[in-house]
Amino acid sequence: MNTAIEPPGFPKARGYSNGRVGEGRTLAVAGQIAWDGDGRLVSDDFAAQFLQALDNVLAVVRAAGGRGEDLLKLLIFVTDLDAYRNAGKAIGEGWRARLGKHYPAMSLVKVAGLLEPGAMVEIEALALLPYEATGAAAEATDAAPGEAGR
Repeated sequence: MNTAIEPPGFPKARGYSNGRVGEGRTLAVAGQIAWDGDGRLVSDDFAAQFLQALDNVLAVVRAAGGRGEDLLKLLIFVTDLDAYRNAGKAIGEGWRARLGKHYPAMSLVKVAGLLEPGAMVEIEALALLPYEATGAAAEATDAAPGEAGR
């Protein structure tokens, strides 16, 4: 389990933690986009892409034996800040359905484009897994992108 760190005197963090600390094994999750098990983007809707990219991050964490609550940090790349802001309600509802009130430390960066044509969101993550977690990591090492945890 990791714990939120909120320094005194800071404004209240909304939708993220200023820092997190814990003990365990570190899992680095490569940038995930909104592709399905066949390597196709699931939608051209921003919120749908965001939530699928998040689902793909969570699939990697679960394949390593972790849970969503083990997410320590997310780095989110978006191609359109207005689309992100406009999708806030749908993203928030989807976030709570997946992670409840767990908010890792997060950064969001606008980029000119992503490698995959049509991708609007990419999320990379760090997770802190309990020492006893083993999960399906051995079986998932050869999984194609978008297949882990499916």
